[in-house]
Amino acid sequence: MTSVTLSLARQLLGFNTINPPGDEAACMAFLADWLEKRGFDVTLQRFGEKRFNLIAQMAGSMPGEPLAFTGHLDTVPLGNQAWQFDPFGADVTGDRLYGRGSSDMKAAVAAFAVACTVHQAVIRAGKGVLMVITGGEETGCDGARALIDAGVLLPVGALIVGEPTANYPVIGHKGALWLRCETRGKTAHGAMPELGINAIYLASEALTKIQHFEPGAPHPLMKKPTLNVGRISGGLNINSVPDLTQFDVDIRTAPNLQHATIRQNLTTALGETVTISTLVDLPAVLSEEGNVWITRVYQRCQTLLGQPVEARIVPYFTDASLLLPALNNPPCIILGPGEPGMAHQTDEYCLLSRLSQAEMLYGELILDWQS
Repeated sequence: MTSVTLSLARQLLGFNTINPPGDEAACMAFLADWLEKRGFDVTLQRFGEKRFNLIAQMAGSMPGEPLAFTGHLDTVPLGNQAWQFDPFGADVTGDRLYGRGSSDMKAAVAAFAVACTVHQAVIRAGKGVLMVITGGEETGCDGARALIDAGVLLPVGALIVGEPTANYPVIGHKGALWLRCETRGKTAHGAMPELGINAIYLASEALTKIQHFEPGAPHPLMKKPTLNVGRISGGLNINSVPDLTQFDVDIRTAPNLQHATIRQNLTTALGETVTISTLVDLPAVLSEEGNVWITRVYQRCQTLLGQPVEARIVPYFTDASLLLPALNNPPCIILGPGEPGMAHQTDEYCLLSRLSQAEMLYGELILDWQS
């Protein structure tokens, strides 16, 4: 790993880009300046107050579509548990680079940005590269959606998503369907509950039903879809009958399942007392394992990892759900130095050895594409 990669990763980690509330402005401006000074054509796109995406392009002179990289700079909150290391200090201890976003996924952004810079002569003589750096990924791919709405994305030949995989090549991920379920009752004095309709009781009945709801059939690679109720709220105060309760449902799906069908089946199962609205609707991603480029990525990773590579997916979603159709549905690989188990964790870290591997892997894939 070059010292430039570690330096850039540490600088990116120094910015607080926690989402919510979301503030990528300073971090994106820094990265835009860093890339412009190294020969990239850079565009910053605002999609809200202090919210930004970045598109960086290095054009080639050969015919053919560019190789694309994507990553996000927003991070999740720190959590309630105390950190041993400064979450924005980018501390290095042994083989670990600590900080919020180190694994998920600022280290990966640094690795592919530097790899593109190191090999820019080959890129300019070849087909070029495109980097799509987003904000708002953690709350449902808000930044990627803004890019698509703006119509600024052009077709690419292949897409590398730098999400944490410990440098193991992954050909897909589950889809995400986030639903808000709402029950409405009638308020009354807590001492006279018979005069009201308790929305919390209605929600409780719905929650009992939802525990037995099956979203759909298993997928050969992605296995069974999952369902989790992650949030519930309701009630005015202790001495009133609550007239509104909401609970949010997180369903992770596979390509064999249609989200509209899942929602309709859940609506039927919960009955007329529950109203359902969609918060996030992101399709599953799955590339063809036999694709020539995917095969080449497997070969590169197998040499590095020293073990046979098999088809794998990850359960989390990525911006690829939305970006792929806008980029003309190229083959896609999820490949990043972060530790999957470290994402969203207290004292999050990325291994320096993985970061070094990623820079080398990205460089090899850049050279392969330009030839």
